[in-house]
Amino acid sequence: MAAGNCSGAESLPAPAAAPAPIVPPTAGPSPAPASRPGAIPQIGDLLAVVDKATAPKAGEPASDYSAPVKLAIVFTGLALLPAALVMMTSFTRIVIVLSFVRRALTTQNIPPTIAIIGLALFLTLFTMAPTFSKIGDEAVQPYLGDQVGFQAACDRGIDCLKEFMVRQTRQSDLAFFVGLAKVPAPKAAADIPAHVAIPAFAVSEFRTSFEMGCLLFIPFLLIDLVTSGILLSAGMMMLPPSIISLPFKIILFVLVDGWRLLAQSLVTSFN
Repeated sequence: MAAGNCSGAESLPAPAAAPAPIVPPTAGPSPAPASRPGAIPQIGDLLAVVDKATAPKAGEPASDYSAPVKLAIVFTGLALLPAALVMMTSFTRIVIVLSFVRRALTTQNIPPTIAIIGLALFLTLFTMAPTFSKIGDEAVQPYLGDQVGFQAACDRGIDCLKEFMVRQTRQSDLAFFVGLAKVPAPKAAADIPAHVAIPAFAVSEFRTSFEMGCLLFIPFLLIDLVTSGILLSAGMMMLPPSIISLPFKIILFVLVDGWRLLAQSLVTSFN
């Protein structure tokens, strides 16, 4: 009987295997973003530079202050970025000339200031693309590939910017600041200190942009003079000439494709 009961009893299912524990992936250094030669450095490249610069060296214990240091470097760089953008790139010349055009058209706030700054920013990126590509090839990528140190990479990047600035700077302005600084006469752009090249470049850019702005003012000024003469001869002295001349200025600017000509003149004005 016992044997019959045992043979007729249903067999119990085998217990299911316990699931393997999920091991969270260990946080390691983020790989450097792949970049092709000649490409402009991207945000990922800059963040990789910050990660590499603040990472502990081989054999050193990991520091608990790496994250705050990274945040401090990022925010400091963002705070200094506007000054570098204005004083070391083509942004100054472009935004001043665009402001002169709006003033010559007497359209008050049209285009709005944010539109002028946006157009100036993207024209700056367009004109500075070769320089930024050179910085990426000679400074950013070698540093991410452990070919040069952080200080050497910074020096290479500054040299690329100085080469651009010196090409746009008048020799008279450069000689003036070299004489004031009492430094030896440089033989190449890399020999010029940054504290000499930057103010010389800024003064030269102000002069060039004001010259271009004055030339842009002349045709619109002639329209104002003709309109004022017609109103004066018609005895309509109480009517502001700017109200009558504004449509003619806009029509003239549109017919000659002024925005394209302006962008072409600004881009080709850089060496």
